[in-house]
Amino acid sequence: MTRTIVGLSGNLDRPSKTRALVQTAVATAASKFEAVGTVLDLTDFGPGLGAARQPGDLDPNGRAALDTLLAADALIVASPVYKGSYTGLFKHLIDLIDPQAFQGKPVLLAATGGGDRHALVIEHQLRPLFGFFEARTLPTGVYAADRDFVAGQPASDTLHTRLGRAVDQFALFFDRRSQPEVFVLSA
Repeated sequence: MTRTIVGLSGNLDRPSKTRALVQTAVATAASKFEAVGTVLDLTDFGPGLGAARQPGDLDPNGRAALDTLLAADALIVASPVYKGSYTGLFKHLIDLIDPQAFQGKPVLLAATGGGDRHALVIEHQLRPLFGFFEARTLPTGVYAADRDFVAGQPASDTLHTRLGRAVDQFALFFDRRSQPEVFVLSA
């Protein structure tokens, strides 16, 4: 069975530091766990995302992107930080998703921002949001400040170390899924 890891960058811009962080995380995880990786950003959900009131309001490409996100075995989700929180359009996309859609799904949370004062967005904004969905957020979140990038790409050793530690935490979910269930009947 092929595993799928889908990254979601809560940003409209291409290129963006958030997308670069998600791409790096997805590539690392896909390689480590022999999975298929896909990266989406808000642009993939179509120009009508902001006006959509339900998933059926998305255009066919947007609906396909949403289906890809929902079908993933694991997620890597990141948002740039604006004024202490994730982006509004990112939240709007999440609001279109059924509350049971991410139940039990492992999620690596990440964020990017200008400086350290936004680092707690993972704990104070993203973790409660995915907790509502009963997702299995990984213990290690990854925050990257501007200084962690060179030419728009994740470059600092500290960032790569933390990202590697976070990606390693998918092992609990993937190893368990790859093991067949064994039932022992007692006489």
